[in-house]
Amino acid sequence: MSDIETLPANETNTTPIASDGALVIEDLHASVDGKEILRGVNLQITKGRVHALMGPNGSGKSTRANVLMGHPKYQVTRGRIRFKGQDILGLSTDERARLGIFLAFQYPISVPGVPVANFLRASMKAMRGNELPVREFRKLLRGQMELLKVDEAFVSRYLNEGFSGGEKKKNEILQMALLRPEIAVLDETDSGLDIDALRTVSEGVNALLGPDMGVLIITHYQRILNYITPDVVHVLVNGRVVRTGGRELVERLETDGYDPIIREVGENGHQSS
Repeated sequence: MSDIETLPANETNTTPIASDGALVIEDLHASVDGKEILRGVNLQITKGRVHALMGPNGSGKSTRANVLMGHPKYQVTRGRIRFKGQDILGLSTDERARLGIFLAFQYPISVPGVPVANFLRASMKAMRGNELPVREFRKLLRGQMELLKVDEAFVSRYLNEGFSGGEKKKNEILQMALLRPEIAVLDETDSGLDIDALRTVSEGVNALLGPDMGVLIITHYQRILNYITPDVVHVLVNGRVVRTGGRELVERLETDGYDPIIREVGENGHQSS
């Protein structure tokens, strides 16, 4: 049996099959401000694979990312999220991060007065539980900056202050490179990027891919998937994963848009008769 469940493009999603090292979302329902956004999401993200979660605006893609990391604004009303043999819904955001889950924000915030290098070293200390000696940290940081083609002056600037959209996203990928999560979620990382910045950020993600990390790319456009090739593609409509397939599913969406799938599954995200 494969370590990941995939469904034919003409079938709706069912409960994922658990596998070692996978993050498994089961029948997840979540609300914000009393409005239900996720209506029974089933999804499995496996290490060593690139997953793409696509869907029209308002389908619940970013809600799923925030719920995954324990954002207090979002209330889980049913279901569970399992990782490393435990339901993580009872864990705080920092506990989930230490367990090996990373979220790259769609809109990274600025922190005036805090240099990027200091922030990165503090993040590593929080994750590891101990502080790296300065010389060892600088060696590690320099190595990752070379890998991701980041200018050395970048890390002396204040965190995201005055950064372009591309620089902010590049900083997120640099954090990911240093923290080495087992599951990395990129929440619309392509948002606001011009073609050169998108290519640079994508090259950085590709440089980090490997058997020890699973990646979930949340997007509603094909363009980032032209640079980072997904192994599995999921389509989210009205708070449900209604399609799971391969690269051909991205091509279908690029050609036909989301409307045909929306018509097929109906307004409530179920297969139409």
